[in-house]
Amino acid sequence: MCLRRERLGPAGGAARQARSIVGRRRPFPAREREGGRETRQRQRLRFAALGETFARSEASGDTSAERRRAHRPGAPSHQQHQQPTRHRSDTMGQNDLMSTAEDVADQFLRMTKQYLPHLARLCLISTFLEDGIRMWFQWNEQRDYIEATWSCGYFLATCFVLLNLMGQLGGCVLILSRNFVQYACFGLFGIIALQTIAYSILWDLKFLMRNLALGGGLLLLLAESRSEGKSMFAGVPSMGESSPKQYMQLGGRVLLVLMFMTLLHFDPSFFSILQNMVGTALIILVAIGFKTKLAALTLVVWLFAINVYFNAFWTVPAYKPMHDFLKYDFFQTMSVIGGLLLVVALGPGGVSMDEKKKEW
Repeated sequence: MCLRRERLGPAGGAARQARSIVGRRRPFPAREREGGRETRQRQRLRFAALGETFARSEASGDTSAERRRAHRPGAPSHQQHQQPTRHRSDTMGQNDLMSTAEDVADQFLRMTKQYLPHLARLCLISTFLEDGIRMWFQWNEQRDYIEATWSCGYFLATCFVLLNLMGQLGGCVLILSRNFVQYACFGLFGIIALQTIAYSILWDLKFLMRNLALGGGLLLLLAESRSEGKSMFAGVPSMGESSPKQYMQLGGRVLLVLMFMTLLHFDPSFFSILQNMVGTALIILVAIGFKTKLAALTLVVWLFAINVYFNAFWTVPAYKPMHDFLKYDFFQTMSVIGGLLLVVALGPGGVSMDEKKKEW
């Protein structure tokens, strides 16, 4: 036992010495403790004084701190801070203007949502209604024109005028009464095609584009009358993105653009250039379906003003041929306005950027 204690004694003594050194805490002298306490009190007093000084400078509007910060080496200048702020303010102003316009359009739609589709259908069929009534009052002139142009004889010319009269008036009655709207639309499509050939509109680009725009309005009306859940093929389920109604709305929007192509004036005047730029931007927005309701509503107002100013047929005597030409253009433009009102009331459809933004 003595040998073992002697052998392990130095190791045990070293361990005890190490534990005593680690466990021993050297107390701070009283002078050092008092000095540290005074230093902390001075720091608190200095921070409190700085806080009061800063509060007084903020209350009095003193900008000396900002000036010192600006003159500090490496600090950015006032102009460098001002440019991004100005850019952000301009962007926010544009966004506020756009959001205000959209709010006005939404408020208009909420106020007129019960009457807007009926007004749109009435405007859309106005050109067919006017043309049918004109066929009745100008029966002999229309028959003689068809007989002389096509050398088809008295009977066929009379059948042509009668078909136009009954087809257009009957289609308008069915559309306004909301009965057999699809059959009425197909009948009016046939009337457009028949008149395009009979009156040689096929070779006049301006009248052809207006007839196609009129067909675009009918396509929108046909899309409105279709139910959302119908499939293209019986028994085959259709996906939402490929429904015929959505492609009808897309085709109708694109065809409506053709009306505005006939209103572009390539004049060097400032007003014509501005009108062309604004009109082109709006029709592109309607065609691609971006901000569609706001763009279509703006086009309705703009096109109605142009129509009343340039196609004022009531200022021309009825016996002059210009009266009939202006009257024809006026009601065709009103039909395109009806198509745009349908876009405003029903939206652009699934094939549009407005709908894709909801998925993004």
